[in-house]
Amino acid sequence: MQGNTNTTRSAEAITPGNHGETLSGGAWSIRRFPSTDETQIDGLADVLIDCVEGGASVSFMQPLTRERAVAFWREVAHGVSTGRRMLLVAEDDQGVCGCVQLSFDLPENQPHRADISKMLVHRRARRRGLGEALMKAVEAAARESGKTLLVLDAVTGGDAARLYERLGWVRVGDIPSYALYPRGGVCSTTIYYRDLGY
Repeated sequence: MQGNTNTTRSAEAITPGNHGETLSGGAWSIRRFPSTDETQIDGLADVLIDCVEGGASVSFMQPLTRERAVAFWREVAHGVSTGRRMLLVAEDDQGVCGCVQLSFDLPENQPHRADISKMLVHRRARRRGLGEALMKAVEAAARESGKTLLVLDAVTGGDAARLYERLGWVRVGDIPSYALYPRGGVCSTTIYYRDLGY
């Protein structure tokens, strides 16, 4: 994180197709975190809270307390430490500004597949290409992990869904009344997949 001289030891830089260099949009960089400390968890909690306050349907209702956000990220950190998840984190000069997860915790007959979840971008870092960069980085990380099929879902017609379609993700279909927005009101979700095997 900002001012942390141990960042290069606790985080592994990511670039699509060129592992070991920082993927950067000028004002941010994306790194893989094989483990997380409390400062990093606090930064991730800030991003989650900001996204929920901004109306993103990402599993949480308003008000999202810091305690609940921190507890969520501690659970994710446990999944990362046990190899069930991979966490990519974007940082700018103010700290954590985005993230995305790759889940490997799937049935044994699906070793070629992973799920992408919680692609989050803080409102201060939006409209700068960070969402696209996170997706390219997580796809590259999935390839390096031997995965050939990725699956995710997004609010139907939302900003994330438009991004995934622009990046070539294949739309499978919509599920109506799938979840609630943070302040209430039903939204549908759209399922997407990406074949990395070709």
